[in-house]
Amino acid sequence: MHRILIADDEASQREILGGFLRGLGYEVTEAADGVEAVERVREASPDLVLLDQRMPRLGGAEAVRALREVLPDLDIVVITAFGSVEEAVAALKIGATDYLTKPLDLDRLQIVLRKALERRTLMRENLELRQKLAGGPRLEGIVGASGAMEEVLSTVARAAPTDATVLIGGESGTGKELVARAIHGASRRSAGPFVAVHCAALAESLLESELFGHERGAFTGADRARMGRFEAASGGTIFLDEIGEISPAVQVKLLRVLQERQVERVGSNVPVRLDVRLVAATNTDLMEAIGAGRFREDLFYRLAVVRVFIPPLRQRREDIPRLVEHFLAKHAEAGTHRVAGVSREAMDALLRYDYPGNVRELENLVQSAIVLARGDVLTTDDLPAAVRTRVEEEGLTYRRFDGSLPQQVEGLERELIAKALAAEDGVQYRAAERLGISERTLRYKLEKYRMR
Repeated sequence: MHRILIADDEASQREILGGFLRGLGYEVTEAADGVEAVERVREASPDLVLLDQRMPRLGGAEAVRALREVLPDLDIVVITAFGSVEEAVAALKIGATDYLTKPLDLDRLQIVLRKALERRTLMRENLELRQKLAGGPRLEGIVGASGAMEEVLSTVARAAPTDATVLIGGESGTGKELVARAIHGASRRSAGPFVAVHCAALAESLLESELFGHERGAFTGADRARMGRFEAASGGTIFLDEIGEISPAVQVKLLRVLQERQVERVGSNVPVRLDVRLVAATNTDLMEAIGAGRFREDLFYRLAVVRVFIPPLRQRREDIPRLVEHFLAKHAEAGTHRVAGVSREAMDALLRYDYPGNVRELENLVQSAIVLARGDVLTTDDLPAAVRTRVEEEGLTYRRFDGSLPQQVEGLERELIAKALAAEDGVQYRAAERLGISERTLRYKLEKYRMR
């Protein structure tokens, strides 16, 4: 049950609002002014505060600042009269989550509360997963604080403790194996082996033997019995990458393994019991493959008990600065001297590039730039020709944004969205296509930035 604190100097308003929220299932506490609100937060650590803008003793931006000092990650929704919207906006700038105007629209109130609390739940699950995996190599390389990655990590956090089969989708280079390792690392099987098989890299005959093993004499060259990857993963996790590339014959055998939880080696009819979890990944649309008759529908539903989709990097550009910092630290010794950072112009260029190879391409790009760097800060001259060409084509017409790195990223993203909407006469689905993101993602960002 989520805990909500109502801070309002009008007792009647607290009573009405408190009764409404209790009816929705929230646990509600009350405070008559800003000072009392700070005390209640210190005592009970609520999930969210509904804070009246004008209150005696402590109100407005000062109250927001004081509440944040007690609980830095507290969600605060400011309630304001029409005449003090500017003050509410000022409160947003120093940490308030959202604001509502009087008289309260109860439908709007429910939407604001639900969004804020869902975001808080995602952040908690993300933090719990990171804490659970902290200190181990399995989390290495998983970097990102965008809404899309928080959703991925939230799904991983819920699925990992179970033995459910997981299907991970996403373009090549997005980090599907890293997510598979994170699932294994957060599961009860973490002490067992993690066995990865790249299905597209093996011919059909070799893949069958690799997965299921074979007996001596099962085929030409089988001079001894060999355990398959499924058996080798006993007590742990087997990861089948590019599952969409396996042949129909192997699909049938894999389906039987998943149904019976046992495997028969090639050349044998003696079943071997399995204690293994399967995580699969694909960069192709399996539903399209099913429609074309290339993939079995019954196998798909056996694999996709839990589905995780990792968005391409171009759809979560806000993760790029953190990834660049991570790769700079990871490959710090690659060049002849240590590279301490990236110039603003170079970061602008990196944010505009579309990364057809996704995170893998970004890592290679940063590593290459470190090796070729002329100084201790990466500039556009140190970046590959493909990135520089994109910058030259755009003519660096975007204005510079001051502030912290997240603020600069936000400013650039706002301008790119505005330019795309203007170019497409405000038609959102066409603007989304121009930006290389989904229409749903565009709507989310428009709401996030309060852009009309």
